[in-house]
Amino acid sequence: MYPSLSTGVIGVKASFQEGLELAAKHGFSGYHFDIAEVHKLGVEKARDLTNANNIRLSAWGLPLEFRQDEGRYRKDVLALPALAKTASELGVFRTATWILSCSDTLTYRQNFDLHVKRLKPVAEVLLHHGIRFGLEYVGPKTFWSSKRYTFMHTMTEMLELCDVLGPNVGLLVDSFHWFTAKETPDDLKRLAATQIVDAHINNAPKLPADEQQDLTRTLPDETKTINLNAYLQTLQSVGYDGPVMVEPFSKTLSKMSANDACAATAKSLKKVWKQAGLEW
Repeated sequence: MYPSLSTGVIGVKASFQEGLELAAKHGFSGYHFDIAEVHKLGVEKARDLTNANNIRLSAWGLPLEFRQDEGRYRKDVLALPALAKTASELGVFRTATWILSCSDTLTYRQNFDLHVKRLKPVAEVLLHHGIRFGLEYVGPKTFWSSKRYTFMHTMTEMLELCDVLGPNVGLLVDSFHWFTAKETPDDLKRLAATQIVDAHINNAPKLPADEQQDLTRTLPDETKTINLNAYLQTLQSVGYDGPVMVEPFSKTLSKMSANDACAATAKSLKKVWKQAGLEW
């Protein structure tokens, strides 16, 4: 398990090279990157930049819109094999996306069936290239109860979809969603390491779980609302060996310079990392 930087989620606009340099400068071991940018850059150039900065490429966000119209979905699916091939040639075998936890038009069953129809072909393309596919559930009640029909918003529900989609499909676990779904370390302990593809970490405002808003979060050390010691220690105890990335949606960070935002993110993560007894 190792700390990884994503510049985009902390409001920093950076090229692939700039992101790698920022990750290296601020002590991160890994970097979450944009696969479309790297594909255009080329495998050889991307590998040279990665090696020059001594950074591990951690994971990439799935660049595929499966939530909207069929035309856009089909276009993105056709582009996926080339992107997956690039990732596999770079030795990056983790990608992930998030699942919308409500709908105004689809019942739970209809929504489940649609996700299987659209994501199973995606999982098969990724499996062909040896890539694991993480699915993130969105836990806040304020979100999943905002439309007519609720959809999966817990670990247990998401695992049901993972099981149907294929052997390379697992979870992207997020401390905020784990907390707002009212899950515990025991829920994490029931997971095998192979069921966890990626991990996000953040903390939350000083509010009860049911009052949390999905895009209102904090850096890991800003509050003690979420028990991050338990979160990190349990991930380690089940044998998870992948990246842990800060995703705070912080307005404060987005107003900082790129260097200062990355420094603040690293400082916060390092503090909770060491409090959990982990080696940075």
